[in-house]
Amino acid sequence: MDDREPQDHVARIQADWRRQRPDIDVSPQGVIGRLHRLADALTKELCRVYAHYGLSEGEFDVLCALRRAGEPYERAPSDLAAHTMVTTGAMTKRIDRLEQAGLVSRRRSDDDQRGRIVALTGPGRELIDRAFTDHMHNERRLLDLLSPPEAGALESLLTTWLSRMESGE
Repeated sequence: MDDREPQDHVARIQADWRRQRPDIDVSPQGVIGRLHRLADALTKELCRVYAHYGLSEGEFDVLCALRRAGEPYERAPSDLAAHTMVTTGAMTKRIDRLEQAGLVSRRRSDDDQRGRIVALTGPGRELIDRAFTDHMHNERRLLDLLSPPEAGALESLLTTWLSRMESGE
């Protein structure tokens, strides 16, 4: 690194560590630290759209999972938990809030009377269709900070990295 002032927060942290611990390679912070900060910043930007519709990030995820299921826009709570990567306890709380808001309904499963099915209501479908449209516009706005070739290269690298992480390589 040259003697100029570091460009961003992570570079400043790395410069501090290089001075304090020159025996340790801090270069991984250049990627991991920036991804972590970027994830935090992106989450804040995405949550603004959810909040505009009166939704939390988790509630938005549940409504999206139901909408993606296709007609009749329903899933078992355990399937919703798997599709949104949360515990069934956390899922129950989300479903309770969405049901109180009239966005989803619960009924007994036709196949298993002990099981439950969660379905989008008409107002729930209308809301998630509007919210998802705005969400995609927001994601486009954020991604447009990169050029199309930059965005494509980043997507390719992230796909490779995530695939390797998820497969346990």
